[in-house]
Amino acid sequence: MIRIAVDGMGGDFAPEPIVKGTLAALDKFDQVEITLFGDEEKMKPYLKNHPRLKVVHTPFYLSMGEKDPIKQYRTNKEMSMFKALKALKDQEVDAVVSAGPTQALVVGGHFIVRRMPSMKRVAIAPIIPSYDRRGRILLDSGANVDFKAEHLRDFAVYASIVAEKVLKRENPTVALVNIGTEEGKGRELDVETFNLLKNDEHINFYGNLEPKEVFTTEADVLLSDGFTGNIVMKTMEGTAKGLGMVLKREIKATFLGKIGALLMKKSLNNFKKSLDASEVGGALLMGLNGIVIKAHGSSNDYAFFNGIRQAKEMVEAEVIKKVTEALEKKEVETK
Repeated sequence: MIRIAVDGMGGDFAPEPIVKGTLAALDKFDQVEITLFGDEEKMKPYLKNHPRLKVVHTPFYLSMGEKDPIKQYRTNKEMSMFKALKALKDQEVDAVVSAGPTQALVVGGHFIVRRMPSMKRVAIAPIIPSYDRRGRILLDSGANVDFKAEHLRDFAVYASIVAEKVLKRENPTVALVNIGTEEGKGRELDVETFNLLKNDEHINFYGNLEPKEVFTTEADVLLSDGFTGNIVMKTMEGTAKGLGMVLKREIKATFLGKIGALLMKKSLNNFKKSLDASEVGGALLMGLNGIVIKAHGSSNDYAFFNGIRQAKEMVEAEVIKKVTEALEKKEVETK
């Protein structure tokens, strides 16, 4: 049985979509049991009795606008997010899913779950939409801006294992997001990282990748520092939303456009799904000593369901174990 802890009070619209997504996951996956942490009174209107659902009541939870998560952690460890992470630390569950504030989840991950011994940093790694509908791993999308080249190299190893074992990519490729494709482009960090990846026999290095190719590239892992990755991710989200608005505006502008929309309803729905991040799940916090999934703050029940599905698949693939073995082997070979 796969045991998952869910932060029932994290997210812009919690607890309704969180509870509904949790119940949908329990209905879909027979091998999953879920512990829901949160205010039972607030969750009660959406809850249903289920043999594989446990509710742990706490009236405390983080607001999405939380500016000082470190202070919150030090003053109140009964917050729903922190209690879910503590359950992971104590090995009462195998994974955590939360749509709460990102920095609070990173802070809680550091202080409670702790980093893997072989990892020096934590990265936020969402699976972003792609043209072929298979998704791509983008990291780091906002956890750190002060990476060293060796940190990025370690994340390339980690992400390659996730791409192979979870996304089912054979010999996955790793691309370095940069301002040009030529070797030698970018900052000192980019040049140093390029050389490390190029000369590492454990990494199938694609080369440099310009941001304009993020949606269409054949590379499976898109690697960068947190500042660059966050801009790439938010630009993709904003562009997808903007394209949808423009398309809707133009369809409504003419009578023929409205008729055409009716005839193309299925194609338009597929277009929307192709650009929708909720179709592929949340972001893995890579580097922690356990599976922690950050669902989008505005997740609906379907998006949160996919976050739970993603956590389940990570546990099934034994990602933490395989990454630990790979990095320990690399350290031995380096010595």
